[in-house]
Amino acid sequence: MFEDNKDFAESMMDIISDADDMMLLERYDHCKDIIRKVQLHQPDVILMDIDMPIENGLEGLRKIREANMDVHVLMITVFDDNERVFQAICDGASGYILKKTPPEKIVEYIREAHNGGAPMTPSVAKQVLKLFSQPFQNKKDLQSLTAREQDVLTLLVRGFSYKMISAELDVSLETVRTHIKNTYAKLHVNSKSEAVIKAIQNKLV
Repeated sequence: MFEDNKDFAESMMDIISDADDMMLLERYDHCKDIIRKVQLHQPDVILMDIDMPIENGLEGLRKIREANMDVHVLMITVFDDNERVFQAICDGASGYILKKTPPEKIVEYIREAHNGGAPMTPSVAKQVLKLFSQPFQNKKDLQSLTAREQDVLTLLVRGFSYKMISAELDVSLETVRTHIKNTYAKLHVNSKSEAVIKAIQNKLV
């Protein structure tokens, strides 16, 4: 488990210790050296908080997936906003549940993740469905993207940060921000997650 909130971590330890079919191998309060730690303990399921110091849960999740490690990663967080939910899903999270979820339900979600499911707290599942339910309709605006804006959008879909896009395209961060601002305006979106969804839905990349 990767969780920096001591009270919640202790609560989870009690919950897991009461379950006959699971055990907590170790707890860490950040994701630094996460690959070494996962290799050491070889867990079936990782409980991953998002908001942690040094290296957060999304960074840890990305490292695990980049290393092609065969482990289920269940995000447990207080956040259910679109940006974090979508980013976690894009990065390969096995599920996304809120910390306010009843303890007995969390245990069920851990089992579901272990069995290959994708558990989500109902409010999170609703957000995901909403994100993917409204394809963009104005094709004229889509076609108005410049070649460079198309390049930037493609890299956003691939999970690149602004800094990474800057290095990949050999342009300044300010230029990247300008391209992204213009792209958002043409797609009528306000965030990276919305832009990526519109791009995927409309086969822009």
